Amino acid sequence: MSQTPPGASPGYSYKLFHRSDYSAFWALFTDNLINLLVLSGICRFVFGMPDEIVFGRILPGAAVAIVFGVVVYAWLAKRAAARAGRDVTALPYGISTPVMFVYLFGVIGPIYWATQDPLLAWQVGIGAGFIGGVVAALGAVVGPMLKAVTPRAGMLGTLCGIALVYIGAVPLAEVFEEPLVGFASLAIILWGLVGRFRLPFDMPAGLAALIVGVAIALLLGEATISVEGLGFHPPLPWLGDLVAGVQHLWANPELFLVLIPVQIYNFIETMNNVESAEAAGDRYPVAVCQVADGTGTMVGALFGSPFPTTAYIGHPAYKRMGAHAGYVVGVGVVIPLAAIFGLLAFLGDLMPVAAAAPVLVFVALSLIANTAQSVRPAHMAAVGFAMLPHVSDFLITKWGSLMGALGASGVEGLPPLGDPTLTAALLQQGAHYTGHLALSQGAILTGLVWGAIVASLIDGNFKVAGGFTLAGAAMSSVGIIHGAALHWPSLGGPTGGYLVAAAFFLIYPLVLGDRAAETGDPAPEEAAPQGRGASAE
Repeated sequence: MSQTPPGASPGYSYKLFHRSDYSAFWALFTDNLINLLVLSGICRFVFGMPDEIVFGRILPGAAVAIVFGVVVYAWLAKRAAARAGRDVTALPYGISTPVMFVYLFGVIGPIYWATQDPLLAWQVGIGAGFIGGVVAALGAVVGPMLKAVTPRAGMLGTLCGIALVYIGAVPLAEVFEEPLVGFASLAIILWGLVGRFRLPFDMPAGLAALIVGVAIALLLGEATISVEGLGFHPPLPWLGDLVAGVQHLWANPELFLVLIPVQIYNFIETMNNVESAEAAGDRYPVAVCQVADGTGTMVGALFGSPFPTTAYIGHPAYKRMGAHAGYVVGVGVVIPLAAIFGLLAFLGDLMPVAAAAPVLVFVALSLIANTAQSVRPAHMAAVGFAMLPHVSDFLITKWGSLMGALGASGVEGLPPLGDPTLTAALLQQGAHYTGHLALSQGAILTGLVWGAIVASLIDGNFKVAGGFTLAGAAMSSVGIIHGAALHWPSLGGPTGGYLVAAAFFLIYPLVLGDRAAETGDPAPEEAAPQGRGASAE
């Protein structure tokens, strides 16, 4: 006879759909929509892919991958709710934004620029996606172990870094670029989702923000209604093209130097997002999630999409909205229908970025706020440290964009980023290109490692801190972090620094013996008050 879980109501039954799923749906839908619009635009206008490939193969393939993942994560939510005897929020799911850009400009782009053949570039892309899915699924072998030994501050801190710069700061800048549209949507999001106050007719804040933003954009002429691109694009398997892409990869193994590190990043991202959900109160099996993400990526590649799918950042935000699993199910229905019937271009023309961006700002705020509540106060220093590599990643990305924009605007004779003369000139202006570049390479792993080191030191776990430092040295030595590509082991660069730090963390406590666990002077805020206002002894 089954027992009711502690704290559960007798006869509890989980409902996949709840009224709160409406606001959550619009937030996750917007996130997925923006990714699909960005990747389709780059494939068409940068890599010269015809509409038949983009709208007839890539987007329907992405739709199949999303449906697969949504089914798995809705089932996991239902199972988790049954085990906990209470409502849970399903993990959000979609195309991994950072990995999407790596595949675009690290795999598909080099093939296209070398051959000027968009079909071959797409074939190599889906071949890389399939192999990447295998690597991501294999992460399930080590995922549970990594989750068990890594301090929560390291895992969540590196997610907070991504949230701060890419999910928070970038969308907020887009709001300020179109303030009439953006501020109207932002005001509604802050009122209804951050402040949690009611709106007229109890309308979900996410939906209200989009309606108001689109209406203002239409009045200002910043949005259009266009039926161009509508059609029927059923998803089909492209096995022959997939095999051709894999064969090209085997013939050009240097592409694996890009592929393998980014897929390691992907399964680490899944692990971190599962930890983020657990910190918010919902427990999911990390190995099952990693297998689901890898399998979804492989299925998408078979049906034409090169881009890996993953559990998304932002579960705490959807949890705060009170969502169940209906919001991911809704996305798993609407996004595929839009892709199959060519509605994505229509929605992109209708919905300005500034109207949707405030929802992403809320997701970033919720993740950072939830992290602050779910780690020990002393570990916030580790969270802050883990965020820093992503600031460097953002700077390197934008410096690259600046150089690209200067070249596109007709400026001639520009030295490339990394040119010694330019690097020296940047340093004179206080821009530390070399250091930021090293921090940006493998930023999510770098943030996780250093967040774990700092948290372990705070707790006096010197062996654990030393172990993570040695792990950083091992990854740095072969280019997984702090390197542009994989290479033979080397002790140069940051690797030697990691070894010096590891030696200190592991040897100095042995020298101190029992005194190693003694702390020094209290932190300034913990010290007894001095001077004026101090209590008399």
